[in-house]
Amino acid sequence: MSGDQVEAAVASCAATLRTALDRDWDAVRAAGLEWSCRTTAFHIAEDFAAYASRLAGRAQDRLPLRITLPEGTDNAGLLQVIEATGALLAAAVRTTPPGVRAFHPVHFGSADREGFAAMGVAEALLHTHDIARGLGLPYEPPAELAESVLTWLFPHVQPGPAPWPTLLWATGRGELPGRAPVTDWTWYNNLVLPAGRVTLTGIRPAAARDLTLGGDGGFDWLDDGPYEGTREACSHLLKAYEAGVHRPEFGVFALVRCEDGRAVGGMGFHGAPDDERRVEIGYDLVESARGHGYATEALRALTEWALARDDVDTVIATIEPANLPSQRVVSRAGFTRATVEEERTAHDEDATETGLRLYVRRA
Repeated sequence: MSGDQVEAAVASCAATLRTALDRDWDAVRAAGLEWSCRTTAFHIAEDFAAYASRLAGRAQDRLPLRITLPEGTDNAGLLQVIEATGALLAAAVRTTPPGVRAFHPVHFGSADREGFAAMGVAEALLHTHDIARGLGLPYEPPAELAESVLTWLFPHVQPGPAPWPTLLWATGRGELPGRAPVTDWTWYNNLVLPAGRVTLTGIRPAAARDLTLGGDGGFDWLDDGPYEGTREACSHLLKAYEAGVHRPEFGVFALVRCEDGRAVGGMGFHGAPDDERRVEIGYDLVESARGHGYATEALRALTEWALARDDVDTVIATIEPANLPSQRVVSRAGFTRATVEEERTAHDEDATETGLRLYVRRA
């Protein structure tokens, strides 16, 4: 997700709206909204400007930047404003270094450059649809743009038969066979948690797919990373996403070293909490990053984040008996060895592999 997708979304918007410059956009309400088509079109430009300024300014709160239209601006002039502010957002995305985040309230308080790009694309596609329906114009954006929005901002939504109808359904704008109508919707930026010398950076379905295919997922990995366990964890994330049961806050995270932005490992949950409010955690590190305490810092931070939630009482980890370094990691992170009875129960009820040692940390 980059400035290229932002430009493509702006071009898709402009091509459609340009066919109706002679219409009275103020007199027609955008489909599904309380706004007129003109107000909705200006809203697209406002969002582009807000996203660009927040990202460029590294804003940690709402940046009080507003744009206004000169009196007498016609539809052609408004379309120019959309194209200009879209170009500003594309430029901000391209020039922002990896890992930089700025304020956005949904869902975890901030977004990176890819997140702002995805949100800009979403605003352009969805509100162009609203305006086009209001004006009675045909509109269908490139399928790859809709798919990008889904895999970057809607990790909780099961993929449908085609991206564009799925995105419309996910935002309450359409129907999908076999699925209930959506009346309340949201999107998700990825969760990022500070953990001492590393940052836990949530991996989105789009990045997970790339990692399972042998790519880098958009991360700058140390040495020959990522380790195979991270790729395997991403494959499980993808399966959950495709089944519609993925919860992004209980997904997979890359461990990104603060000093140089290099990814040194992966850590994440095996799924959402079970009925007993337990969640299992796993991790691995690139070989050259081991022995420096990164895993301990990350595990402690992620475990404490989980235990602070209302839906988690216990975090567990299963480790092979011979893996002494991993056992030391969980011990330093506050886990204790489970009793023999607890290990037996985990094997019998939770299908935990026989012979693995069970470690637990409770709220």
